[in-house]
Amino acid sequence: MQDNNISTPSSVSCADSFSQGEKPLVYFVGAGCGAADLITVRGMNLLKAADVIVYTGSLVNPELLNYAKRNCEIHNSATMTLEEVMIVLIAAARQGKTVVRLHTGEPSIYGAVLEQMQILEANGVEYESCPGVSACFGAAASLNLEYTLPDVSQTLIITRMAGRTGVPEKESIEKLAAHNASMAIYLSSGMMDKLSRALINGGYSKDTPAAIVYKASWPDEQKYICTVGTLAETAEAHEISNLAVVLVGNVISKSGYSLSKLYDKEFETEFRKSR
Repeated sequence: MQDNNISTPSSVSCADSFSQGEKPLVYFVGAGCGAADLITVRGMNLLKAADVIVYTGSLVNPELLNYAKRNCEIHNSATMTLEEVMIVLIAAARQGKTVVRLHTGEPSIYGAVLEQMQILEANGVEYESCPGVSACFGAAASLNLEYTLPDVSQTLIITRMAGRTGVPEKESIEKLAAHNASMAIYLSSGMMDKLSRALINGGYSKDTPAAIVYKASWPDEQKYICTVGTLAETAEAHEISNLAVVLVGNVISKSGYSLSKLYDKEFETEFRKSR
C-alpha cells in the first residue's frame, strides 16, 4: 500500500523517513524529443534499471517503455495530479526502489520539475537529473540547421507565447524579437497569427525565414520552411495547431555567413599552429 503522507516544501520534516544507510533515488530523465533512440545512453540504462517509471504519457514516445524490465511498475502522469505523482514517487523511494520520472525532451525546459524536486527534498528523498534532447535541437537536426552562424547570429533564444502560463512582460515576443537573433518558440503553434504579428512588431521583417517542425524526430514528423509573415497560413494549410516548435531567424536561409575561425589555417590554438 502506498504511503500518502507527503510533505510540501513549506512543511518539511522527514529525517526518519528511511532506515539507516538507505539512499533511495528518484531520477528525472529527459526522454528526448521523440525518437526512442534519441534518449541518452544514461537515460536508457536508468529505464532498464527502474523498478517504477512515471512517464509523461501525453508527450513521451511509448516505445521508450520497451527499455523497462518486465516487472517494472509503470504510471502515466497524463492522468495524474501533481500530488498523485508525488505520492507514487515518494512511496516507491521509501521502499528502496529505483524510480524514474520520465519527462519529454529536456526536463529543464518547460518541464515543471523544480516543484517536484522541492517536494522530494521536503520528504527527504534524494534525486538526480539526466538531461535529454529538447525539441529545438531535434528540429535543427531535421533541418540540418546551425543556430549560431558567424555574422548572422550568435544567440539562440528559447521562449514561448503567453498562454495559460504567463510570460514576464520583459520577455514578451516583441521585446525578444528586437534582437533579431535565432529563436525557438515552444508551446505557441496554436497562436500562429498572434505570434507572427508579435515577431514583426518586435523587429523581424515579414520576410525573415521561419520554420515549423511538428513532432520533431517522430515517425510522423512534418517540417515546413516559410517566413515570419506566412507562419499562420503555413500552419493552417497543414493543419498544425500543437506539438510543433517554431524556428525564426536568418540562419534558416543558410546563407550570408562567414566561415568559422576555428578551422582557419591562420587561426592558432593550443593544438594547432597557424600556417
